[in-house]
Amino acid sequence: MSILSVTNLSIARGGIPVLEGLNFAVGTGEVLVLRGPNGAGKTTLLRTLAGLQPPLSGTVTCADDAVAYAAHADGLKSTLTAAENLKFWAGVYGGGDIEPALKAFDLAALADRLAGNLSAGQKRRLGLARLLVTGRPVWILDEPTVSLDAASVALFAAAVANHIAQGGALIVATHIDLGFDAQVLDVAPFRADPQVMSGAFDEAFL
Repeated sequence: MSILSVTNLSIARGGIPVLEGLNFAVGTGEVLVLRGPNGAGKTTLLRTLAGLQPPLSGTVTCADDAVAYAAHADGLKSTLTAAENLKFWAGVYGGGDIEPALKAFDLAALADRLAGNLSAGQKRRLGLARLLVTGRPVWILDEPTVSLDAASVALFAAAVANHIAQGGALIVATHIDLGFDAQVLDVAPFRADPQVMSGAFDEAFL
């Protein structure tokens, strides 16, 4: 059963078309991996799927409040502890207990440490742990393994595997093989003609 679908989607960055003619669907328990060279439009596509910017044309069909998005920024408040950051996000999303998220990303021993005092890898793990307190079925992730060592990548992969097993879905831009059975979408063949300017208002880049 499809949980997110895209029909004849075209997207732009800074008012300039970058991808066009995209059609795909992701069902419950499925993973879609986006591939393509840097600058090809993967981040712009993910932002559009997450509802953070409008498409030029076409449609993205997904249930309201179904998506949790994690980009390059970890979305942490440096003056809050790791536990307080997760409690904040749990409150925003109406989630529950943060303990499973702390355990899944090996953060229990760091629960009382200020986020600003964590290493880059620890911050990344904490940022990803936010996904577990959202309760949202569709995870849309942009290069989630940046700053993670091999052990932390394994923790992330385990968290995703559990999410998928429970009927969730994942759309991810990554060059890392996470060991999942996945659809792979190379965005390069869908590049738009950069000479065709768009009149769309792309507020994300103002």
